[in-house]
Amino acid sequence: MTRGFAPILPIEFHKMGSFRRPRPRFMSSPVLSDLPRFQATRQTLQLSSSSAWNSVQTAVINVFKGGGLQSNELYALNENIRRLLKSELGSFITDYFQNQLLAKGLFFVEEKIKLCEGENRIEVLAEVWDHFFTETLPTLQAIFYPVQGQELTIRQISLLGFRDLVLLKVKLGDLLLLAQSKLPSSIVQMLLILQPGGTPGSGPR
Repeated sequence: MTRGFAPILPIEFHKMGSFRRPRPRFMSSPVLSDLPRFQATRQTLQLSSSSAWNSVQTAVINVFKGGGLQSNELYALNENIRRLLKSELGSFITDYFQNQLLAKGLFFVEEKIKLCEGENRIEVLAEVWDHFFTETLPTLQAIFYPVQGQELTIRQISLLGFRDLVLLKVKLGDLLLLAQSKLPSSIVQMLLILQPGGTPGSGPR
């Protein structure tokens, strides 16, 4: 009986191949095998977020310098903001706008006022306020429109920034004394809006 089974053994071993221990299943796990692709995807997303944020920063600073938005640029900026809101940067957008972009932009505004002296400074302040309130502020609101549900809106943050980073630094009290009775209507409007509480729907609340 033993001899009858002997020829079968080599055939069976040939079919099975050499004996090896099975590889642990985790070695071929989809998670590990996809790791390079995952890392590449994450890097791509980070670069995409960086590119999106750079475009927003460039546009905001350009607006503060007196420039406008190009055709279809607002749509692209809104899409970039939406993309950033879904990224790791999402929760920092408002803070970064307030502490970095707004501060940098209003520095240009402050410098423009400081270049003038005496009574001319109140006139320049009036012009600067007019442009900020009618052009810059609405554009900033439009760019950051996708940012909703914050404690302070982009409008309120911007107005508070103008008050704290421009008016308080150009010594408004001294300018008002110089102007005396010849106070431009724009300055009156500015004071009404930027006072605590502001006018309904206009100033910081």
